[in-house]
Amino acid sequence: MAKIKPFRSRGKKTISKSNASTNPDRLQVMAKGGQNMRSQSTIKRLNMYKGGKPIRNRKGQVIKAAEFQSEVASGVQARVEPNRRWFGNTRVISQNSLQKFQTEIGKVIKDPYQMILKPSKLPMSLLHDRAKTSRVHILDTESFESTFGKKSKRKRPNIAVADLSELNAKIATSTEAYDADKDEDLVRDSDGTHEIAAAFYNNAGQSRRIWNELYKVLDCSDVVIEVLDARDPMGTRCGRVEKYLTQEKPHKHLIFVLNKVDLVPTWVTKAWVATLSSEHPTVAFHASITNPFGKGALINLLRQFGKLHSEKKNISCGFIGYPNVGKSSIINTLRKKKVCKVAPLAGETKVWQYITLMKRIFLVDCPGIVQPSGDTETEIILKGVVRVEYVQEPDQHIAEILRRVKPEYMARQYQVTDWKDSEDFLTQMANRMGKLLKGGLPDWKTVSKMILNDWQRGRIPYYVRPPGMKETTESEANTAATETTNEVETTDKTDTDKPATAVDLEKQLEPVEQDLAQVKVGLEFTDELDNSEKVDSKPDEEISADKSETPDQIECLEEDVVLPSRSETPSKAPTKLNQADTKLKKLRKFLSTSQQRRFDTVTNFTDSMNREDLPLTARRKKRKAAKGNKSEDAKTKDEFAVKTSKQKRAEQRQTKKKKVGSDYYSSANVKNKNRRKT
Repeated sequence: MAKIKPFRSRGKKTISKSNASTNPDRLQVMAKGGQNMRSQSTIKRLNMYKGGKPIRNRKGQVIKAAEFQSEVASGVQARVEPNRRWFGNTRVISQNSLQKFQTEIGKVIKDPYQMILKPSKLPMSLLHDRAKTSRVHILDTESFESTFGKKSKRKRPNIAVADLSELNAKIATSTEAYDADKDEDLVRDSDGTHEIAAAFYNNAGQSRRIWNELYKVLDCSDVVIEVLDARDPMGTRCGRVEKYLTQEKPHKHLIFVLNKVDLVPTWVTKAWVATLSSEHPTVAFHASITNPFGKGALINLLRQFGKLHSEKKNISCGFIGYPNVGKSSIINTLRKKKVCKVAPLAGETKVWQYITLMKRIFLVDCPGIVQPSGDTETEIILKGVVRVEYVQEPDQHIAEILRRVKPEYMARQYQVTDWKDSEDFLTQMANRMGKLLKGGLPDWKTVSKMILNDWQRGRIPYYVRPPGMKETTESEANTAATETTNEVETTDKTDTDKPATAVDLEKQLEPVEQDLAQVKVGLEFTDELDNSEKVDSKPDEEISADKSETPDQIECLEEDVVLPSRSETPSKAPTKLNQADTKLKKLRKFLSTSQQRRFDTVTNFTDSMNREDLPLTARRKKRKAAKGNKSEDAKTKDEFAVKTSKQKRAEQRQTKKKKVGSDYYSSANVKNKNRRKT
């Protein structure tokens, strides 16, 4: 008897586990050369092209329906099951739950370190107070009775006067109020003076082309990074763009990067980071390919955003901000190579540019934008928006620089003292530098452009104090900065302990931890908090701010070197220190120039420990030995010193092999007989 194949009833469709190229539900395994497999939508579209007919068995029954084929036979009338539930509420929420939802979701939205990944199905419009955005009630001003019906008021023409008497009275009053000086229609004799039109550079960064580039970057970016100048963070913020992102693009993340932290004191950076962190995640940064700061913290933050959007293949991070704040320099620092054109001038970046940082993280460079505001021409120039060579009257902006910068800073920078006003300052500086015109007149324009160039390039010490911080003493300013940072950390911890009940999937960003004591400030400030920085800094363990910049040799060295304690006897201490010094000197030869500078800070620290721990007699012996014999460092310097041509020829003659003895032919390649020999 023949076998009968049992008929499988058409039940629920299961997911096929086959790896065929026509299966849209197959697993997409990452290949070595990259993922080139068809996506699910592409396979479905191709199946639709090839399909069109259902698959039947021997009996003619439909095993697999065609694409877009209805399961109901033709002519069958569809009916709905009669039930009272069709007329009831689908989802119900109580007033208490709605209020709790409103408070919890409000905390998450205001917290910069929390974000909503998947909102609930409750309409978010219930969170907004409708009383604030209510429309004008037209029925209160114009009722139906006064508009329609018998009592409706007909609109009459608005006539200024009703009769001749009113017209004569109006003419008399206008004649008395007439002032010939205010009449612009009168022809007057010109004295040769007129108001000069505003310079073209006052609208720099506000053209339609640049704003079109900005909106391209905002549309394609998942994370928007706003770069701020550490000298004036609030003056370089784009409030219009931030408002646009919060209202129109709430799903995009915004973070602050405080660039040029090497131009301000450390306590100012701490205070600004604590102030800006209450609004959005803030990272302190120093853009430099050789010696950066904050590079590891920013990359870790971008990786966290990549993990939050794990459903996406990659994320894009757009850099926006004012001109000349260092957007392209930050991208070059992250890539550790020059991938974007940079210059210490405004307007170097013309169009947006895509740069690959990692497999899943892309960076987008944007030209600098300037939001329209009521800033004066001097404020626009001092923000670095305009190139100095375009400024027509540069000497008019020096008075504002002298007002902002302390006199001792200007005297130290330009060796000019006791000036009365900006003209006197420019005159003294021109005489000192020899910038004179015909007849010995000082060239104010040239000197003013030199000062403006120094201002824009960060050579003049200047910074804006954080809000609420007056001209206090050094200790008070440091304590205030540390208290604000502690308050921000405590508020973050209290908010994150209570998860939002209205959010289905929510993850928390780790707070950015940076050791700002490692920032090497390039300028000298009189109110810099040296004592506090000495207490907070750790010389051996925290010399390397970023793990990516620290070589493995230094980590091994820090484990091997053992510094002597106070309790040890003086006889044992020198032996351990000598062993450590030999290791230090051997390892220093294999480091680059920038790493040697950081490495020398560790060695200087050990030398200071040597001087404190060694007795007086041992110190004297060490000095005599140093005078008599050259140290290894001095020998290495002599080796790499510039040599004369005579010394070079003598070295070549010594290294040149002579045809004497049997070793010459065994090592040299004579007539191409021994090709493998050198």
